[in-house]
Formats: sequence, structure tokens, C-alpha cells
Amino acid sequence: MKSSKTKILGSDDIGTAVAAGILRDGGLVSFPTETVYGLGADARNDTAVAGIYAAKGRPSFNPLIVHLADAEKVTDYVEMTPPAQKLAAAFWPGALTLVLPIKPDAGVSKLVTAGLNSLAVRVPDHPVAHAVLAAFGGPVAAPSANPSGRISPTQAGHVVSGLGGRIDAVVDGGDCNVGVESTIVSCVDQPVLLRAGGIPVTAIEACLGLPLRRDENPDAPSAPGQIASHYAPQGKMRLNASYAAPHETWLGFGAVDAVLNLSPAGDLTIAAANLFGMLHELDAMGAKHIAVSPIPHHGLGHAINDRLRRAAAPRD
Repeated sequence: MKSSKTKILGSDDIGTAVAAGILRDGGLVSFPTETVYGLGADARNDTAVAGIYAAKGRPSFNPLIVHLADAEKVTDYVEMTPPAQKLAAAFWPGALTLVLPIKPDAGVSKLVTAGLNSLAVRVPDHPVAHAVLAAFGGPVAAPSANPSGRISPTQAGHVVSGLGGRIDAVVDGGDCNVGVESTIVSCVDQPVLLRAGGIPVTAIEACLGLPLRRDENPDAPSAPGQIASHYAPQGKMRLNASYAAPHETWLGFGAVDAVLNLSPAGDLTIAAANLFGMLHELDAMGAKHIAVSPIPHHGLGHAINDRLRRAAAPRD
């Protein structure tokens, strides 16, 4: 539902209702949290989530944080481990993101998890964020509402300056009072600090009664900004293929007669939305050798090619 003009919505009931309607229709809405303004999309909608990457010019499909209105809703999507229960009780709503095992029936787009078996979740402590999320009534994927690599926005004007014309609407809720992103802690196993942020590490350690491990492999993402091997199907991949050999299964793009096609029309947003699902489908088909059509290296093509290169990389 992206338009050439970005609407500025008020933070009253009318504005939040309009914002929720845009999200339900698959659009992109920026809204304030206590940390920074987020760029929200329905976390269950592949195409909407792909639109986040397109709008931000995000160079790769890193995991995204899912925002929910209430802590009680979190268990619809993830398994709450004992450390996570402690941290949630102490810091939610608030500037803490927890990475947890995702439930098999969570229904969240694989673009949100980047194909991982975990999900990053947060309950923001901001009345406007809560109002938008409650009016929408579902999980909202929302990275910071800025072009990739640029300064995170703490005012609605910052969002319009960076993303105006690329997203549907901004809910103007004034300045963000924390101004830095949330602290991210993985509680999949022993608690690990993945990103410092709005909740001091010392407070988290005091709550848990133990020191947090630090992420020992920051180049292998398990949360926003971080893994390559999880993107790989079981079959061996050949990229930039103009044809499929008899022993290969063809993953196409554009006007080609492939077994699976990321987008017959050559639409990169649709291709991005289909990418992880089709890689899983290739596994389900038992494809041992996969030929992949060339993907244009512009726009979302950068992200698609990044993931395909990682998926095709030699594995031990």
C-alpha cells in the first residue's frame, strides 16, 4: 500500500486507527517507541516485511524485532525460558528485546526471522506505540525507521526526511525519550548480550544474578544485525544460471520456465518475499542440485543476492 506521499497521522484514536488499518492492508507505518521511531509492517505478511527492506535500502535480510502490545501476547509466538520470564517481569514494557525459541505455529514471516529458529520480541513502553499495536492486534516487525546506515530517528520529522515517499504513514508522537535502540539479550540458551542499548547491562545482570555472556561471533547473526548457514538449503546451489541442467532444480526469476519462480514478473519485492519460503520448498522437494537465475543487483536485489551467496557458500 505504499504511496508517493507519506501521510502524517496524529497520535489520537483516529490516527492510531488509520495506522492500524494501513498495517492490516500490508502497508508500512512508522510510529514512536521510547527508544526510536520504528518502521512497522505486519510480521505475518511476507510482502509487507519485504517492503521494510525495500524502503530502508537494507543491504541484507537480517532478523527483525517483533513488537507486541502486551507481554501476555508474547507466548503466542515464542517459548519463554526461565531467564526470559525474569527479565520480562522486570523490564517489560521497556527498552529490552529478548531473542527466544520461536513456536512452530507462530505464523511469522521467515523474512522476520531470516530463516532462524528464534524470534526477537519486545513490548515497547510508549503510549502511542501501545495504541497502534493494540489497535492492530497482531505482531509488528519494526526496525528503526531510517535509511540503512543512517542515524536512527527520534522525531517524526527525522522519519519524513529519510523515508518520505517510501512509506505510507508516520504517526507523530513527539520525541522519543530514550533515543537509543533497545538492549538485545538472547535467552535461547544461557543469556547472551547481543546488543547494548536502552536498558543498562548492569541492571540486567542484577536481575538475573549472573553475568551476561557476550556474543562471541558478532558476524553470525542471531538477532537484528547478525548467520549465514541458516539460509542454506540442503542442496548444492549454482548461482546466475541461465538454464537448469537435467540433474538440477531451477529456482527462476523473471520470464523463465522454472520449477519454482521467485517472481515471474521480475518484481524484486515479490522475489524477496518468496525467497525463504522457496528455499524451504526446495528442501521439501528433496532438491540435491539447484540452479538459480540471475537476480538484478539493484534495490532489493542486493539483499537477495547476499542471501543467495551465503546459501551457496561451501559448507563443511
